[in-house]
Amino acid sequence: MISYQRCDDLAKSAEMTLRNMRFYYEQFAVDWDHNKILQQITELENWDILYQGKVIGAIRLAFDEDGCYLRDLQVDEAFQNKGIGAQSLTETKRIALQSGADKLRLRVMKISPAINLYKRDGFNISQEDDRFYYMEQSLA
Repeated sequence: MISYQRCDDLAKSAEMTLRNMRFYYEQFAVDWDHNKILQQITELENWDILYQGKVIGAIRLAFDEDGCYLRDLQVDEAFQNKGIGAQSLTETKRIALQSGADKLRLRVMKISPAINLYKRDGFNISQEDDRFYYMEQSLA
């Protein structure tokens, strides 16, 4: 069973992000380290994704005048392709709506298979650059 809780170990969460994203960072020669990730996520709203009580992922959100920005959705590699990302998007929308947001935005690397998840969930590409798709979905 999947559940969610506010993150209480940002260092562990940052390490999971680094582990999950290492391939993408290497593809684009991004020199990110644990401390840099930890520094970036400290200012976000951080949620753990749990499976049977064990942390297997993270949701990171930022809120602004344009709504909610999904900064990060991480699912441990061993738990990917099991519907957990889709369930976590539903939880993300619930949190965003509860916080008063009417739009959910995100950025995803063009080489990431997560693009398919976001498209299936109804996100539309609003713009792109050489590395990223910028996607959004109305919550209203």
